[in-house]
Amino acid sequence: MKIKHITEISGALMRARWKQTLVAAVGVTFSIAFFISLLGFMEGLNQLLDGIVLNRTPHIRLYNDILPSKIQPIDLSENYKNHHNFISSLKPINARKEIYNAPQIINKINKDKRVIGVAPKITAQVFYNLGNIDLNGIINGVNPEKEAAFFSFNDYIVGGKPLDLKNVSNSIILGQGAANTMRAKVGDIITVTSTEGEQFSLKVIGFFQSGISEIDKVQSFASLSTTQKILGENSNYISDIQIKLKDMTQAPAMAVEYENFFKIDAEDIQTANAQFETGSSVRSIISYAVGITLLIVSGFGIYNILNMLIYEKMDTIAILKATGFAGTDVKKIFISISLSIGIVGALAGILFGFLLSLSIDAIPFNSPTLPTVSTYPIDYGIQYYTVAAVFALITTFFAGWFPAKKASKVDPVIIIRGK
Repeated sequence: MKIKHITEISGALMRARWKQTLVAAVGVTFSIAFFISLLGFMEGLNQLLDGIVLNRTPHIRLYNDILPSKIQPIDLSENYKNHHNFISSLKPINARKEIYNAPQIINKINKDKRVIGVAPKITAQVFYNLGNIDLNGIINGVNPEKEAAFFSFNDYIVGGKPLDLKNVSNSIILGQGAANTMRAKVGDIITVTSTEGEQFSLKVIGFFQSGISEIDKVQSFASLSTTQKILGENSNYISDIQIKLKDMTQAPAMAVEYENFFKIDAEDIQTANAQFETGSSVRSIISYAVGITLLIVSGFGIYNILNMLIYEKMDTIAILKATGFAGTDVKKIFISISLSIGIVGALAGILFGFLLSLSIDAIPFNSPTLPTVSTYPIDYGIQYYTVAAVFALITTFFAGWFPAKKASKVDPVIIIRGK
């Protein structure tokens, strides 16, 4: 049978029950719209939450870990060389935190085509002096330009300019929590004490706010040279080498490679932040499950409507088959009705879902812990629209296929005899 005839008959049947057809199309529309907006919002939220930590975390970190020596004196004895020795109460070795030949290592890594960039870092344990009270603190010595380029450093700075760390000597960017405790303002001079008992006066040039209050109460930033002065070390002193890769998934393998090559401890981002990736995966699975459930429910609605249509149009189906229409033709008619509802609903749902996402994206979101976020996060990834449209078409196809199969088996003689 010609496609033209199938289209005309399908259109006539849909117009005959246009209210039910409209309800089915609206069901698909809302299912797709909420699927897209829900997935976009949840993925945007995942990116926001993970970005708080992952944006500030290097893909690979090289450092000297504090561990007991792998070779103990008993292992050097010829008498116990082939024995399995049990040793308790091992103490860490007196190893230096400084990375030996750090400049040469950085130059070597920079030549690796898999690497975007390398940023040196120094971690200094200090005490913030607040009258007679000393507060625990950590000062991270960084290169502000490289931190901004590789780790979104500028996004977390409020009330100051990151480059002032380089331009203003003996300056510090305080964590917002520590600044609130000390009532410090930009331009104030604070005093810190190193673990060696040396006191230093530093000028506050800005505040750092990561969104994690416990970190902001302790963590602050200074230039590499200022941190080296606080520790009493020379200009070559580096305690951490932070590496940014072109492909983050290569981090575990490259961490092992660098550890073996440079004979230094290495930690990859997946190991350091496994809990965040797990949380993101769980939230994504829940979002997809809820969205797909909505589409399946709308498919059942179409199935019920077509079932009712078949029962009401048994005489029409019988006449069609009596005038020469084959069972496959009748099946094509009802499948075309179902797919028409799916296509119209999918197109309307994609448009409505996009508009709904724009509406959510425009809702103000003001949080003192996230100063860089002004509205609710939304991810406009094309994959959500594609998955929604494809799944809607699949759902509506099967919702129409089962009733169509039933309609194709109708015996016109029995129906006409009953009439």
